Amino acid sequence: MCEATEQSARIALVAITKHGAAQAAALAALLPQAEIVTSQKFAATFADVSNPLHPYEGALRAQIPAMFARYDQLIYFVSLGAVVRLIAPHLKSKDEDPGVLVVDDAGQFVIPVLSGHVGGANAWAEHVAALIGATPVLTTASDVGKTIPVDILGRELGWSVEAPKINITRVSAHVVNEEPIAFIDERPQASNDWWRRPTPLPNTIHLFTRFEDVPLDQFAAVLWVTQRELPAEIWRELHEKLVVYRP
Repeated sequence: MCEATEQSARIALVAITKHGAAQAAALAALLPQAEIVTSQKFAATFADVSNPLHPYEGALRAQIPAMFARYDQLIYFVSLGAVVRLIAPHLKSKDEDPGVLVVDDAGQFVIPVLSGHVGGANAWAEHVAALIGATPVLTTASDVGKTIPVDILGRELGWSVEAPKINITRVSAHVVNEEPIAFIDERPQASNDWWRRPTPLPNTIHLFTRFEDVPLDQFAAVLWVTQRELPAEIWRELHEKLVVYRP
């Protein structure tokens, strides 16, 4: 995770138990920009941290709508099942929902529950786990397989994605199923700056610098970084196999 992303995110640490509040207070000291949402009963647990504190009375359920509207990342020190039931009535779409994470009561595991990719919960799970010495539990196929996240590729470089949603879904499936993928980078000074994982680029990803050089019949999908205006016939030819990125 880049430093700018970490600093700009609106984060809430949510605790409703004695152990959860202690875990949240320890993390708050490492995330000074995070705000704390906790039951009034445990507000005193956070006396030694300077993070903004928002104690509440009553049920946590009543706080969920405001938290969904206010924060980018919600880190719950609450059981996974309880969090699922709490947030379920408020889900809209992966383009709107905040990232939701759960830390178990012993601080051993960090689990992204919602908006892992677009909402950034997967990256935050890895970051939080590194801070507290826990294990991130990732289930998103591209993260588990250490391959290209089609829907957010290049986001940290400012790229935008141009493709129908069905293309993104189909191409993502081709990528995680380890089918051959053509990656075309037509930037004047192309580099692998878009590959942010510490592991090597999978050998199913084949690099090109021009669309014209790609033997299309040999690839299940095409990821294309370009500023070209693409004619309709290219979209028709590749049908649901093409995703375009605009630097």
